[in-house]
Amino acid sequence: MARNLDLTALRAFVTVVDAGGVTKASGFLNLTQSAVSMQLKRLEEALGVALFDRAARRLDLTGAGEQMLGYARRMLELNDEVLGRLTSREYEGEISLGVPHDVVYPAIPEVLQRFNKAYPRMKVQLLSMGTINLKAAFARGEVNVILTTEEDVDRGGETLLERPMVWVGAKDGHMWKQRPLRLALEDACIFRGPALAALDTAGISWEIAVEADSIRTVEASVSADLAVHAVIEGTESPYTEVVAHQGALPALPRICINMYRSDLSRNEPLEALTDLLRQAYRAM
Repeated sequence: MARNLDLTALRAFVTVVDAGGVTKASGFLNLTQSAVSMQLKRLEEALGVALFDRAARRLDLTGAGEQMLGYARRMLELNDEVLGRLTSREYEGEISLGVPHDVVYPAIPEVLQRFNKAYPRMKVQLLSMGTINLKAAFARGEVNVILTTEEDVDRGGETLLERPMVWVGAKDGHMWKQRPLRLALEDACIFRGPALAALDTAGISWEIAVEADSIRTVEASVSADLAVHAVIEGTESPYTEVVAHQGALPALPRICINMYRSDLSRNEPLEALTDLLRQAYRAM
């Protein structure tokens, strides 16, 4: 007698592997951790094999798990393609999404990929600029939904994630010890005020060594140990590192990653996109 695999369990399995654990996967799947664990157990019982090596400290796949992963990806891809092509024909058009460049990774690529599978005829116009410019564009009605990095949230906004700012410098760098402290900042950067205020309060002299309109220019200067910079924890460039200053630099405030969406363009694809954004950033 033919048996059928549970696609919900397969999706949980693939998401856990991709996310690196049940905790993070539960956010992407919008399920509790216990529900995700139950899906994994159900899949293993249906197959009669162990997919994960639970004796290991890390989340390692067994040989059967590695083999199953390839099959699961193909089955889910076909499932999503069928649903996307046959059930979403009425949704055609464009959604504009604005995201500050310093919080694009790692969440946005995954969000766009999942949205495209569900709504293949919808185009997402991605705008990347600073929070100040994004809020101005949103106020003019030029973008449907934006993410921002702010110390607080304005009326109509929704906080997806809150994290502290940290000082970053070159790997094994020493510039953070110099006084006056040399800073690399973007023009109109929303982190500029909190960083300078913290230094002033701590009585630490500073000077602007690099001022640019591109985050890449700032990152290049910091990675060359010409200056230090402030970012949201977890968003530092791979070419820089958090400064282990042991209190030599002041603590920085917590920053909110907020979402604002237009009330004039509510529809199913926009609701789906905002749900994906919630899941992705809350799982970080």
